Amino acid sequence: MAPRKKSERVTIRTVAEDAGVSVAAVSKVLRDAYGVSDAMRLKVRQSMDKLSYRPHSAARGMRGQTYTVGVLMADMKNPFFPDLIDGIDDGLAGTQYLPLFGVGRGSSSVERAIVHAMVDRQIDGLIMIGQRMATVDLEGIASEVPIVVIGHHAPDAQSFDSANNDDVRGGAIVAEHMLAQGYRRPAMITLGRNDLMSADVSQKRERGFADALRSAGFAEHDIRIASADDGLDDVTATVRALLESPQRPDAIFGWADYYALEVLSAVRALGFRVPDDMGIIGYDNSAPCAFTQNNLTSVDQFGREIGRQATRLLIERIKGRTQAEHFVVTPRLVARGSSMAVTGADQGA
Repeated sequence: MAPRKKSERVTIRTVAEDAGVSVAAVSKVLRDAYGVSDAMRLKVRQSMDKLSYRPHSAARGMRGQTYTVGVLMADMKNPFFPDLIDGIDDGLAGTQYLPLFGVGRGSSSVERAIVHAMVDRQIDGLIMIGQRMATVDLEGIASEVPIVVIGHHAPDAQSFDSANNDDVRGGAIVAEHMLAQGYRRPAMITLGRNDLMSADVSQKRERGFADALRSAGFAEHDIRIASADDGLDDVTATVRALLESPQRPDAIFGWADYYALEVLSAVRALGFRVPDDMGIIGYDNSAPCAFTQNNLTSVDQFGREIGRQATRLLIERIKGRTQAEHFVVTPRLVARGSSMAVTGADQGA
């Protein structure tokens, strides 16, 4: 084979000549077609690596697939999302699929614009993490491209799949743990209601938290759930209002770790000792929880596994599965010093 000039584009024919196989064989490897031997696949892949061959996405799109999957995240500030991304990377490993990321900034209108742009670029499928769009909107998107949602409970949906933890049970675990540790005036800080739909996970956690308190004999007026918008100042203001109220809580549950971490900071800044004066619990068991200065009790929803399962479901959809699947994992509470529990102890669901 003659040396290739730097200006020449490497094509499928170039790869075929280098590997000593037919163009059809290279095409089968690119399409991950049935009937290609491992030896043939290895030979073609080695030539592609050697030549730095990159398939032309537009041409692949005309043939039916681009091997690109969209990943739409609600925002970039949630420390739980990296666990999901790690799981998605695990699920894509060994496949030809590559992720294309978008950030919805917590706005359903921004999310729609990003989704439309991704679909126009011929993605093969889409994973949506904590999106704000309603189920009816998701069904419309699913008519154009396979989708899997994370952080959206729609167990009856047939046109798309989902991967979640049992958020109702997770909320209940928090309340049960607070009471078991001796706290008697628990409260919860949840996500503000702006642009939220009924399938949102924060509402499921609220329900589990409140139901568990009712089961323990709490009257409705003693079940305290306060909302705060995403900004840290909003969370701090809500904490201050709770602590200055006549019935000051002695434990606070932040609906997600990034809320709970700010609750932890605000409580300490106001002069309260954790856990002696105030117990703090989060949700997600993200990496910052284990930092020594935080030592934050949190609910582990197994984010990496959720990411893996979401990717599995998406690839199955892309390959033709039509029956919906809604994966749900059971959460567990990981008790640390912020709630008076022994560091590292687990309390099962």
